[in-house]
Amino acid sequence: MILPIDDALPELLSALKSRGRAVLQAPPGAGKTTRVPLAMLDAGLTPGRIVMLEPRRLAARAAAERMAETLGEPVGQTVGYRIRGEAKVSKSTRVEVVTEGILTRMLQSDPDLPGIGAVIFDEFHERSLNADLGLALCLEVAGALRPELILLAMSATLDAAPVAALMEAPLVTSEGRSFPVETRWLDRPAGAGNRIAEAAAELVARAEAETRDIGGGLLVFLPGEGEIRRVETLLRGRLPENCIIRPLFGAMPFAAQRAAIEPQAQGRKVVLATSIAETSLTLADIRVVVDGGLARRARFDPGSGMSRLVTERVTRAEATQRQGRAGRVSTGICYRLWTRGEEGALAAFPPAEIEVADLAGLALELALWGAGAADLPFLTQPSAPALAEAQALLAQLGALDDAGRITPHGRALAALPLHPRLGHMLMLAGPDAAPLAALIAERDPLRGAGTEVKARLAALRDPKRAPPEARGALERIRAEVKRLERQAGPAPTEPLSPGAMAALAFPDRIGQRRKGGPARYVLSGGKGAVLPDADALAGAPWIVALDTDGNPREAQVRLAAPITLDEIRALFSDRIAWVESCEWSRRDARVLARRQERLGALVLEDKAWPEAPPEATGRAMLDGIRQLGLSLDGAAERLAARVELLRATGVDLPDMSVAGLMETLEDWLLPMLGPVRSAEDWKRFNLFPALDARLDWGQRQLLDREVPAKFTTPLGREVAIDYTPEGPELSLRLQELFGVTEHPRAGGRPIRLTLLSPAQRPIQVTQDLPGFWTGSYADVRKDMRASYPKHPWPEDPTTAEATLRAKPRKG
Repeated sequence: MILPIDDALPELLSALKSRGRAVLQAPPGAGKTTRVPLAMLDAGLTPGRIVMLEPRRLAARAAAERMAETLGEPVGQTVGYRIRGEAKVSKSTRVEVVTEGILTRMLQSDPDLPGIGAVIFDEFHERSLNADLGLALCLEVAGALRPELILLAMSATLDAAPVAALMEAPLVTSEGRSFPVETRWLDRPAGAGNRIAEAAAELVARAEAETRDIGGGLLVFLPGEGEIRRVETLLRGRLPENCIIRPLFGAMPFAAQRAAIEPQAQGRKVVLATSIAETSLTLADIRVVVDGGLARRARFDPGSGMSRLVTERVTRAEATQRQGRAGRVSTGICYRLWTRGEEGALAAFPPAEIEVADLAGLALELALWGAGAADLPFLTQPSAPALAEAQALLAQLGALDDAGRITPHGRALAALPLHPRLGHMLMLAGPDAAPLAALIAERDPLRGAGTEVKARLAALRDPKRAPPEARGALERIRAEVKRLERQAGPAPTEPLSPGAMAALAFPDRIGQRRKGGPARYVLSGGKGAVLPDADALAGAPWIVALDTDGNPREAQVRLAAPITLDEIRALFSDRIAWVESCEWSRRDARVLARRQERLGALVLEDKAWPEAPPEATGRAMLDGIRQLGLSLDGAAERLAARVELLRATGVDLPDMSVAGLMETLEDWLLPMLGPVRSAEDWKRFNLFPALDARLDWGQRQLLDREVPAKFTTPLGREVAIDYTPEGPELSLRLQELFGVTEHPRAGGRPIRLTLLSPAQRPIQVTQDLPGFWTGSYADVRKDMRASYPKHPWPEDPTTAEATLRAKPRKG
């Protein structure tokens, strides 16, 4: 059978012979996965084995079986495979298909890859973390140890040029062979949430009805197992009897996966698949694609230390690959669960896993390799903050020393097929931890059965008591348990509870229930978490959160185990310490000085700390003042206003604006706070001495001269000047200013005078007293003489004596 890739093989083999490396760009279904390794073998490019990496176990096994079938041999002879927990290889194996983590173990064990002559990275466009790491390590090995090592990256997208540039390799393109595919969009948006499953089921039913005349199977893309199960349920009874629904996702038993892949002998096959069917697998009898428009990706938040699966819109590259699945054998039709107008908002390509994933495993591999990320030729360098967070976790687990070098314990963790957290638990808790490690490493087989991990462990011991739909997953986990038991560390003297085991893996997710209210927890790493109120663990004072939705503010716990305070003390005695703290309490509106026994953010015991030093309590009070605010009044307000007025003229004085004072509380207020410890104390606190102490003798003299606090009247009486944002102001009786011929000034500005009658009522406002005497005073005098005849109202106030008295009585 001739496949589209066959036309590109001569150019590819020539490039590999002359350059030792190449990048092959070929669309899904071109035949690159099964044709290229055998063509390399036939061409005698290398006497060593050809190792091909596949991103998924199903794809690795299917590729090996298809190549072996081509050779007329059983798997395990010329062509074999090796995946986690299963291998079919022999001494005669020349082509070995492996999952990506297997290559990393080969490289870490024997960096020069003895016996291996070529490494093929299939489906490299998926940009898995292990593929990126494997290529970077292989490039370094080829450059330093094995210049003859053949390297080939195969990609199904049009974005292969950056890979070719990284490898310094020629780019060989296979145009493939595809038939025209008609695309049909929705007339209006489908909506969100649960409506997506209903809309997808409606679209599948419509697609099946509209395409019965063209025959062939339907391939439906959905984001995950949950959506697949919901759509499967919704379709029952809506499709003709000859339609056979075949789910396809990674956690299924291999026999069920094979049934979805193989052509249907009778009836019409409707495959409900995750993105596993985009490029890694070939479904030969598909004529119709229904694209749900969503993909599920793992996103890691280094701030919370948690990963979560997020459901996102597909990218244009993914949509194109899905659409192409309908045109492999004949013309086809692709139904899209979005409108034509929504298509423009799709991103071009999905993010590389190294950009969004938990980097703990990568950090451990780099430490084992003895290189930093920047030292290796990664296509995309990992984020420095995310990598630092991963390294901090490894140090907490004892996998890295203080210098960031790998420890013997770290080497043991790297050899395990587990996340470093779970490997750490397995090494310290022994074989008894294998069931828990296997459960956490897989998808939850009992979703919806509460958060308590005990129910899962019980189902694992006796799968027959579990719901039928969970038994396949439980059997897979049981097989993994047996493998992990053989790799576990020695059993501890005293058996550990599931909660204690879990705490070893997640020391940052030990939860302490907050007082009162719903089942909200503070985690030892400082984040928050919440349990459903009706959950069996909702009343537990201490838990370990094994799985959450990853919300960085307050994560919803999906899987947990109870733990006791005694167990926490026994496990983490070396990390528990007494901490003395002075903190401002918003709730109590006062400084609380406490001595607390802490494990991270957890408070195991709490006592008052009456002998807290004034410096510590004062700084805590400053936090309270920042919350309560700074309000100036009276003498403090007048002093600050005088200083700010003089500063506005360019004089160098301390900043006494409210904003400036708040920024420098430690400098001027902390030494003067004394016993102030609460909001009530702060209300009574006199700010004037603290502000006045900011001025030295010379500054105070200058201030009193240029911006005096008081105005001295001709009678010798001192009247406080009011310094407002609009300028200095003064109110006093008009008669007290008789004889004053120059307008009073402060801070280089005229004082705004409010002149009062003998009854202390305002009669005139002026900023030009001489002008008032010569102008409107005459009219004021006429009115005042009539209203206050017993008081003097001279014709020439500039020569009269100031007075506050009435005219003396005659004889």
